[in-house]
Amino acid sequence: MGKDLKGKEIGKGIIQKKNGQYEARYVNRFGQRKSVSGRDLKDVKKRYREAVYEDEKELNIKEKVKMEDWYVKWMVTYKEDLIRQSTRQIYNSLYYKYIAPMLGKLYLTEITQYQIRAMLKNIAKKGYGYETRNKVRMLLLDIFSKALESDLIRKNPVKGINLKRDEEKDPKVLTTEEQTAFFDCCKGTFYDNFFIVAVSTGMRIGEITALRWEDIDREKNVIHVSRTLVYQKYESDDKKEFHFEAPKTKTSKRDIPISRQCELALKRQFLQKRVVEAKAPKTRKPKEEFRDLLFTTAYNTPLNSQLICQAIKKVVDEINLTRDDLDKMERFSAHCLRHTFATRAFEAGVQPKTVQKYLGHAT
Repeated sequence: MGKDLKGKEIGKGIIQKKNGQYEARYVNRFGQRKSVSGRDLKDVKKRYREAVYEDEKELNIKEKVKMEDWYVKWMVTYKEDLIRQSTRQIYNSLYYKYIAPMLGKLYLTEITQYQIRAMLKNIAKKGYGYETRNKVRMLLLDIFSKALESDLIRKNPVKGINLKRDEEKDPKVLTTEEQTAFFDCCKGTFYDNFFIVAVSTGMRIGEITALRWEDIDREKNVIHVSRTLVYQKYESDDKKEFHFEAPKTKTSKRDIPISRQCELALKRQFLQKRVVEAKAPKTRKPKEEFRDLLFTTAYNTPLNSQLICQAIKKVVDEINLTRDDLDKMERFSAHCLRHTFATRAFEAGVQPKTVQKYLGHAT
C-alpha cells in the first residue's frame, strides 16, 4: 500500500511526493508505465480507477498520433509492398488533395464522423461526383480500421457512413484503366464480343440482343438499329416472355458506324453463333422469331439484361481476386458500357450532336 508524507496508508500504487503532490502509478496493457497525479487525493484516486478500468476493458489507446503521421505509417506498413505503383499514386492523390487539408493536422482520436461527413459534402460542393467521394470514404475506412487494430483509436468514425450514387448526376463510367482491365480479363469468354459491341457503339442492351446478321450493313459499314428486345410480362402472358418492340424513341432508329474493333467482334460472334446453333440441345429450340438472333445464350436462346449483368459481375470478381481491397473494381451494370462509349467519344473530340445521334437520344 502507498503512504502519504505522514506515513498514512492512502491506497495501492499511490504515493505522496515531497512537494505534496499525490501520484498513482501503473503499467498498462501495452507495457507502458503511466501515472496520474494531482494535489487532490480523492480526484487522483478517481482518475486512477478510471484509467485502470479503461485499460482492463481495452478502452484506452496506445498513443496519440496525428492523421498525417499515421497515413505515412499506414502506407509503409500495410500497403507499400502489396499495391501497384499506380494504385499508390491514386491513394496519395486522394489523401493529399482531399483528406490532408481538413484532417491531416488532427489527432486520430479527435476526428469525428461529423467532420468526415462535412469533408465529403465539401468534396461534392466542389463538383466531384460519387466515384471520387466513395474512394475517399473507402480510403479513410481502411486507414481508421488499421488504426483501430493498432489500438490508436477506440472506434472507427467512418463506420456507418454510406454514400448513394445519384444516377442522374453520377452515371457510372469506366475509367480507361478499368476498361482495359475489364476487357483484358474477359477476352475469349462467351460474352466478350457482346461487351465489345456495347462499348464501341453505345447501343442499348435490348438493341444489341435484338440484332440479326442482316442488320449489319457491311457495304456501308454501319449497324441498322430498328428494334429492341424486351423481357416482360404482358397482359396476355402467364409469365415473363421475350418480345420485340420498336426502339425507345423515333431517333432510336438509326445507323451506327462500325469501328474496326467492333467489326472484328461482330465477325467472331457470327462464327460463335453457328457453333452455338450446332451444339444447342434440340429440347431447347428457340421460337422461330428468335432463331436469327446474333447474340444468344449458350443454349441459343434470347438474352436479357440480367444475364449480361451476371456475366459482368463474374469478370469483375475475377479481376478483384488479386487486388487490394481499396483497389477493387466496382461492379457495374450493362448500361455503364453505354455511358462509357459516350465518355470515350467526348474524350476523343466527337461533337455532342454526333454522340447524341449515335446514342439515339431525342435531346
